[in-house]
Amino acid sequence: MSPELIFVCFIVYSFLLFIIGKITSRRANNESFYIGNKASTWYVVAYGMIGASISGVTFVSVPGDVYNSSFSYMLVVAGYLFGYAIIANVLMPLYYKLNLTSIYTYLKYRFGIFSYKTGSLFFIISRMIGASFRMFLVINILQNFVFAKWSIPFCVTTLVFIGLILLYTYKGGIKTIIWTDTLQTTLMLLSIIITIFLIANEMNISLNELFNKAYNTPYSKLIITEWQDKRFFLKQFISGIFITIVMTGLDQDMMQKNLSCRNIKEAKKNMYWMSASLVPVNLLFMTLGLILYYYAENKGIILPSFSDGSIATDELYPIIALNHLGHFAGLVFIFGLLSAAYSSADGSLTALTTAFSIDILELSEKKYLNEQQKIKKRYFIHIGMAIIMAVVIMLFKVINNRSVIQSLFTIAGYTYGPLLGLYSFGLFSKRQVKDSFVPYICIISPIICYILSINSNEWLSGYKFGFELLVFNGILTFIGLFLISKKNNMSNMELYTKK
Repeated sequence: MSPELIFVCFIVYSFLLFIIGKITSRRANNESFYIGNKASTWYVVAYGMIGASISGVTFVSVPGDVYNSSFSYMLVVAGYLFGYAIIANVLMPLYYKLNLTSIYTYLKYRFGIFSYKTGSLFFIISRMIGASFRMFLVINILQNFVFAKWSIPFCVTTLVFIGLILLYTYKGGIKTIIWTDTLQTTLMLLSIIITIFLIANEMNISLNELFNKAYNTPYSKLIITEWQDKRFFLKQFISGIFITIVMTGLDQDMMQKNLSCRNIKEAKKNMYWMSASLVPVNLLFMTLGLILYYYAENKGIILPSFSDGSIATDELYPIIALNHLGHFAGLVFIFGLLSAAYSSADGSLTALTTAFSIDILELSEKKYLNEQQKIKKRYFIHIGMAIIMAVVIMLFKVINNRSVIQSLFTIAGYTYGPLLGLYSFGLFSKRQVKDSFVPYICIISPIICYILSINSNEWLSGYKFGFELLVFNGILTFIGLFLISKKNNMSNMELYTKK
């Protein structure tokens, strides 16, 4: 597939997003940007959140990672369902009761200003790294197949992508993203389905026969029973629960979309339907992974690898789609890939701007600024966050040497863990912490986790930490908060709402 044709796809898709952005940003203000004027329709939000949850990681890295993790990732997905139920029935009612714009404002009400700032900063770090990883995955593919052939540097490609996202989100914010996510979800799912049909056609077999052959490969193993293995089935399931809680329920990006619904009843509907859809959607992506490896084996395609000899699993899908299935398959893949790229960053950029504006600078509290002045400051913050994201993506280009999905969740285990500990302590304890000590606890806990993780094989009889590192990090933070706390006779509801 020629670079010129891929570039045309890029222009067409970007143009579609700008049209949506133009329509949805009419008469937009700060409330539109932050919470969509609380006028979003729940089923539109739910459908769009599928795409936001999928992103570039699921689109390319999950099918490829079947090589390393087999089907064990589906147990993480099973855990997601329980995590979403907790979000819908514990966290979201609290957010709506307090009428929050930034979910981290709860920490100010519950603990104090230091906890509030710490929670928001940990989110900013977590989301900046996570969004940059997802964007890097997609930009790197387009760089290799298009822009590098025109001798355009990776840094220029990155700046162009981030600049385009900045332009169509800077005004409408979450009000725009609700609808762009809908388009992105549709194109990503269609890309996967059409690719599977095209592979069946290329191999001249029925879909039923293709599925049977793919599921009989060694990569279809679901249950890993060795307890030391980081893919041990119980660890995967429990980790899925907590990954969902922190990466959705304690994440401003995902919760900002839920908070744009008209009321808590509609927000819960959104959460239930979205969570139910993720099981078949992730099953579809995992099945694609099996089919890709089966196809590669039968066609004698050499698996891509890094310089150290390890398999570059993230490159398998693009290589097959762009080099082996014809122009139509390449077009389908590119549109899906572009959808993944934009959905990875537009919501994140909006959420980062919201968190920094509301939590760090507290723009909404500055009464001496009028609405237009606040909007102008928000524009500058939006640009600043975009620049930082571009820099992180370029840094990741230098250091990347393994599957992005593993990197993403490893990093999340360190940065989201303190958030899990803070919210757990606030919700399930009446004790009051010494607020000024909280930042130290939230820094020490990840450091201990890192030391334990790199030495676990030697110290714990061969045990290797996987996604459950996130849970352990949260537990350590919880214990640390307990040690710097004292009894409080206020009721839980008084603690939640005190200002």
